[in-house]
Amino acid sequence: MMLVELKNAESNVYASVLAKHIDCTYSHVVKILQEMQKAELINFKKEGRLKLLELTKKGTEIAGHIESIRTKL
Repeated sequence: MMLVELKNAESNVYASVLAKHIDCTYSHVVKILQEMQKAELINFKKEGRLKLLELTKKGTEIAGHIESIRTKL
């Protein structure tokens, strides 16, 4: 669901913002995001002290598929 949240975000998204939005702890979100980065689904873009989250092409495609399945259910 994090991928869908990132895909549909209307502004810059940081791990702390994502954690609040999906009601999950920051540390848990960071661990999942690190695994997503290893799977080449997201990239971290340094913006000052903060890390902006960006979906890769692969991540965007998968988020689209997840969203499609969710709407069919």
